[in-house]
Amino acid sequence: MHTERPPGAPGSAGSAREPGRRADPRRRVGRRGEQLAAEHLRRLGFSTLSRNVRTRHGEIDLISFDGHTLVFAEVKTRRVPPGASARRPDPQPLLWLRPSQRWRLRRLAVAWLSSEDHLRPSARAIRFDAIGVTVDAAGGLLGIDHVEGAF
Repeated sequence: MHTERPPGAPGSAGSAREPGRRADPRRRVGRRGEQLAAEHLRRLGFSTLSRNVRTRHGEIDLISFDGHTLVFAEVKTRRVPPGASARRPDPQPLLWLRPSQRWRLRRLAVAWLSSEDHLRPSARAIRFDAIGVTVDAAGGLLGIDHVEGAF
């Protein structure tokens, strides 16, 4: 398990959206968490192959590869509202990962690996990771909990 706690400097939450259309705040927080999770995996030596991959069964948050291991990651992001840190310092986003989501990620990985729509790397191992991201109200990183081989 990897845990990161940055020394403070929150980042800004940028999002691309269509002009004249309001973005769903939950989707914006989720996309920010996926971005931070991808950056975390890059620091560990992984390159991002795909994000938000849609299959007929659902969506894979993040697919990464380090030359040896192919990682399918489920990312759970929680935003801590202003002033909430004193009441509940760690919202533990991975507690929200349900068994059905674990099973679904495995099914999605099989669909992705079976698809002819993209190049698949030749991996020695396949791993299913869970990455919990906690952000502040502005989208700044408060912490990352990464469980390798979570399921």
